[in-house]
Amino acid sequence: MKKAIILIIAGLAVAGCTETEKGAGIGAASGAVIGGLATGNVRGAAVGAAIGGVAGAVIGNVRDQPGQCYYRDRYGRRYIDACPRNY
Repeated sequence: MKKAIILIIAGLAVAGCTETEKGAGIGAASGAVIGGLATGNVRGAAVGAAIGGVAGAVIGNVRDQPGQCYYRDRYGRRYIDACPRNY
C-alpha cells in the first residue's frame, strides 16, 4: 500500500512538469541507477545522475519545440534543427 501511495504522489508531482523537466528527471533517475550498478558506489550513481539529467533535459527541450528535431553530427556534437518534411 505504501508503494502505491508513493507512486501516485510521484505521478502527480511529474504531471505539472514541462517536457524538459520530465526529461531531466527521467534521465537523472536512469543515470543514477545505471551509474550505481556499473560502479557499485555512490559516486558512480551521482555522476550517472548528472550526465543522465543533462542528456534528458536536452532531449526534453526538443519536445517543447514543435517542428524541431535533435541531431548528432559525425563528430558527436549535438544540435537542434528543423525536422525533415512530412516528419
